[in-house]
Amino acid sequence: MMNYPELYREIGRGTGSGRVHTWVIDVLTEIAEGRHQLRAVRHPLGFTCLPVDRSGDDGICVHLWAADRPAVQPVTSTMHSHSWDLLSQVLYGEVRNEIIDVTDATAEPTHRIHEVHSRGDLDEIRPTARLVRAGVGTVERHAAGATYALEAGRFHTSEVPDGREAVTVALGRTAPGAWDLSLGPLRGHTEQTRRERCDPAETARAARAIAERVAAHA
Repeated sequence: MMNYPELYREIGRGTGSGRVHTWVIDVLTEIAEGRHQLRAVRHPLGFTCLPVDRSGDDGICVHLWAADRPAVQPVTSTMHSHSWDLLSQVLYGEVRNEIIDVTDATAEPTHRIHEVHSRGDLDEIRPTARLVRAGVGTVERHAAGATYALEAGRFHTSEVPDGREAVTVALGRTAPGAWDLSLGPLRGHTEQTRRERCDPAETARAARAIAERVAAHA
């Protein structure tokens, strides 16, 4: 079983490593068979997350965007930035990232920066005094086998085409001094949202479905 440094090296090569596919299939098979105790999470941004390993400042997750996923209705917006550096490999399908250009602006701002404070499964989104202008800078499309990185603090959105599916492995490493942030309305106020955890049967079904997709396209 590969650990974070080994996965980071494999994914960082950007060659669609067969070792990564093998690792994903093995670990998801363990989850599907109940030999790996974790619960899948329905993320507020519209995908299902399997948090495979959370060790200190490092994290390893497998993400599934399903064709039958519900419409995303985030508390503030889908434009956000992480408190951690992301390295991700697309194993199946296609992921579309919009990179958002953000500049501070007290005159004619478009958004207010919100901080996301997480306690367990509860996210509290708090407006700050920072006003900005924001707009799409670049659009990136990453097909199966592609690798992409997003540094902490980089505002973006991530989605898949309507009616399509995608599977990614996501590696995160906490960046000191960074916050999870969201671009929200100018007159925003503190909101709360809860990440729903799947029960063991739902988790097993999700793991089995992802393993089958990855195996079919390895």
